[in-house]
Amino acid sequence: MSFFIRSNKRSNEPRKRKLNGHLIKTSITQSLVKKSRKAKRFLPNDNESIASTDEEFFAEENLKNERQKYNSGTEEEEETIQEKRLRLAKKYLQEIEEKEKDKAEFEENAVSRRLQEEYLEEKGRLRKTIAANFIGHNNLIILKCKEHKSSITCICLSSDGSILYSGSKDGSLVKWSVKEKIKLKVVKGNRNGKKKGQSKDEFKFIRCLAISTDGKFLVVGDNGSKDIKVLCGNTLDHIKNLQGHRDVISGLIFRKDTYTLYSASEDRSVKVWNLNDMAYVESLFGHQSPITSIDTLSRERAITSGGYDGSIRIWKIVEESQLIFNGHTLGYSIDAVKLINEENFFSSGQDGQLCVWGCLKKKPLCTVSQAHGKNEINDQPMWISSIATLLNTDLVASGSHNGVVKLWQCGENFRSLNLLFEVKLTGFINALTFTPDGNHLIAGVGKEHKNGNWWRIPEARNTIVIIPLVRK
Repeated sequence: MSFFIRSNKRSNEPRKRKLNGHLIKTSITQSLVKKSRKAKRFLPNDNESIASTDEEFFAEENLKNERQKYNSGTEEEEETIQEKRLRLAKKYLQEIEEKEKDKAEFEENAVSRRLQEEYLEEKGRLRKTIAANFIGHNNLIILKCKEHKSSITCICLSSDGSILYSGSKDGSLVKWSVKEKIKLKVVKGNRNGKKKGQSKDEFKFIRCLAISTDGKFLVVGDNGSKDIKVLCGNTLDHIKNLQGHRDVISGLIFRKDTYTLYSASEDRSVKVWNLNDMAYVESLFGHQSPITSIDTLSRERAITSGGYDGSIRIWKIVEESQLIFNGHTLGYSIDAVKLINEENFFSSGQDGQLCVWGCLKKKPLCTVSQAHGKNEINDQPMWISSIATLLNTDLVASGSHNGVVKLWQCGENFRSLNLLFEVKLTGFINALTFTPDGNHLIAGVGKEHKNGNWWRIPEARNTIVIIPLVRK
C-alpha cells in the first residue's frame, strides 16, 4: 500500500475543525454558520422606514429622465456624418432667410442668390457692377476727437461696418460707433515721452491697424516698437506682444474668417502668425526695400507693395512661391495696394499713377497717369496717399495730399478706369475705407502725411470724415 493513500475508513469520516478551542466536525460548523447568516438576514430593523407614494412617484420620474437622457445620447451618437451636414445646412439656410427678411425688400430667390454669391466669392469669381449707380454724396459727417492731437495715420472697420478704429501719430487709439457717431473707448498715446518708459498698452506712433473678422483681436503696429501688439477688440486691453520682426511694422491684415495674421515690416519680410496659439508660423522673403502695405482675402495668399523696389508680390503660402508684378515708374515708391477680388487688385504710388491689375499678367491691365493732377509748386504729379476698394465690385477710391478724394469705376474686364465724381476736403487723405454695404466712404484726414512731417497744412484738422454716397 502506498504511503500517500489513506484507508477508506478514515476518508469517510467527517473532518474535524477547532471551534473555541475544541475539535468539532466540519458538518456541524457549516450548519452553525448558515444559521447565523439566516439570523442576520431576518433580524428586524426598527429604524427602517416605509416609502411614501410621493417618494415612489419621484423615483419613477428620475428613472424616466435618466432613460430619456440615455436615449437622446444614443440618438446623437447614431447620427451619421451626412445627417449632421444636412442638419447644419438647414440651420444655415434658416439664418440666411432671417437676415434677408430683415431687409426692406425680400425677394423669393434671395436665399439662392446669397448662396451663389458666397460660392463665387470663395472661388474669387464674384463680380458686381454697381459703380455706375453712384452719382454723388450728401453732407459730410465729421468726427472730431481731442485725443488725436496729431495726424490720423490709419483706420480699420469691423466686418459688419458698425465699429471703426483710428490711430494717430501721437499714439492715441480710438474706438468709434459708426451708427451713433460717438467715441466708445480711448487709449491715450505717449509720443512725447512725458512718462518714463512705455507700458504695454501705450503707443508712440501708430502706423497700422487690423481687426479680426469676429472682432475678437485688434492688432497694432507702433513705430516706437518692433513688436506687434495684440489687443482685445472690445475693451482695447493688452493681450500679448508678438516678437520677431527686426524693424518697424508697416502693415497688418487678418485672413478672412480666421485668426491667421500677416504682417509686413520695413525689415523687408512678411511673417505669418497664428493668433489661436499666439504663435509665429513662418517668414517670407523677396522684397528689396521696406514693404509699404499688405492685403489679403479668403485664400491663403497675401499681396504686398515693395516701396522703392518697384514691385508688387503675391505670396502663395501653400505653394511656397511668389508672383512678381512691375508697372509703376522706376525711382518712385509704390505706397499702397488693395485687392478688388481674389483675381484683381488696385495700386497707387508717389508717381501719381493708379493701376488696376490681374493675377495672370505681369503688367497693369490699365493705368491712369497723373490721376490727381499736377502740383503747381513743383510741377510734379500729385502724390496719391491712400486708396480703397469695395470688395467684389467695380468701385474704387483714391485720396491725395491736396485733400481731394476721387471715386472711380473699373471698366469691363478691369481694362479701364473712369472717374465718377470727387469730394474736396482739407488736409492729407491718409486713410480710406468703404463700409461693407457701400453706402459710406470713411476718410482719415491729417495735417501731415502719415509717413513723415516734412510738409504741413496748418488750416487742416485731424479728423475722421464720413462721406455718405448717393445712388440713383
